[in-house]
Amino acid sequence: NTGTKKRVAYFYDAEIGNYHYGQGHPMKPHRVRMTHNLVVNYGLYRKMEVYRPKLITPDQLSRFHSDDYINFLRKITPDNMNEYTRQLQRFNVGEDCPVFDGLFEFCQMYTSGSIGGAVRLNEGSSDVVINWAGGLHHAKKSEASGFCYINDCVLAILELLKQHQRVLYIDIDIHHGDGVEEAFYTTNRVMTASFHKFGEYFPGTGDVKDKGYGVGENYAINVPLHDGMDDESFRSVFRPVISKIMEVFQPGAVVLQCGADSLSGDRLGCFNLSLKGHADCVEFVNSYNIPTLVLGGGGYTLRNVPRCWAYETAVILDTPIKDAMPYNDYFDYFAPDYKLHLPVSNMDNLNSPKYLQDTTEKIFNILKGVSAPGVQVHTGQTGTTMVPDKVPVEHESVTEEREESGMDVVNDVDESR
Repeated sequence: NTGTKKRVAYFYDAEIGNYHYGQGHPMKPHRVRMTHNLVVNYGLYRKMEVYRPKLITPDQLSRFHSDDYINFLRKITPDNMNEYTRQLQRFNVGEDCPVFDGLFEFCQMYTSGSIGGAVRLNEGSSDVVINWAGGLHHAKKSEASGFCYINDCVLAILELLKQHQRVLYIDIDIHHGDGVEEAFYTTNRVMTASFHKFGEYFPGTGDVKDKGYGVGENYAINVPLHDGMDDESFRSVFRPVISKIMEVFQPGAVVLQCGADSLSGDRLGCFNLSLKGHADCVEFVNSYNIPTLVLGGGGYTLRNVPRCWAYETAVILDTPIKDAMPYNDYFDYFAPDYKLHLPVSNMDNLNSPKYLQDTTEKIFNILKGVSAPGVQVHTGQTGTTMVPDKVPVEHESVTEEREESGMDVVNDVDESR
């Protein structure tokens, strides 16, 4: 670290906690309001620039999502659902991803913080931007999935690509970051790195062998893990993999998805991380001093998610906070001990040191095929180069790749580079 305090911006809309997925649904936007309340009562807000995100327009969502899907989300309500039976099926809306009052505004709200954060990083006005309402990484181009409707991670990365040649996406949610991986599976300008539970678990993707395709081959990194991951095990794979990625890929910006369902005691999760183990990832990524967008994600034990994200806010601000919780609007949620940190369980860790070592080695082998796009690396053998043929010139590669993938070609590269 340079020793200078980072300029941290924090996006929060007080309305976010009013949206409700429905009775019994594990996803509760209220957790973001609880997090904000802790951030305020710990005094952390004084050390950041706090913003209410300006709502983005529906056409900005179409940079990634299909027009049909966006139009559907705009018009569907609990009252008119029966008229849209076929579309509900087509767009996978209904059970995991229910229709609720204000659904589209909710999507705009959490996505606005992520895109707005990316804009601030592009302008150079912040070093780190936090949007705990974001990180909804499962949404696809034309489909809701896993409690996610709009993929704010993808939209934020597309924004960052206007200014940065390479963007790294890191995902420590217990579920595979499938929506983000799929969106950038065939490009070498975005590397995705997901650390997740794999094997008979939603969404079912994220095998170590899935590594990208075409120009994007070797630019999708998957670390499949088993039940009971503890702090030491997680650190033993996270740090070496991320430091190797930083070395070979050299990203200009990072998006870090901090899903809190990888914590011990999560209602849907089966890992055994403490707050410190989870936050160690945030601290490690932060130590590289690369412009970083920090997002929320999963997290389904209501009393633990705010603990995690408030603590990680403090870690980003390099500000120690007390374990004894300050009085706050939701104090009773944190009974009986009213402490920030929580004990982990005594569950078995099914990840042997050998398994973790073998997986890390497989990933290192994949990363041998990576070079920073636009930088030719000769391997020494005649006729070989580690740079795919498709990327001779930065400016052309951006445009061609975008046009082929159907993405908007948006003033991607600063002409002065």
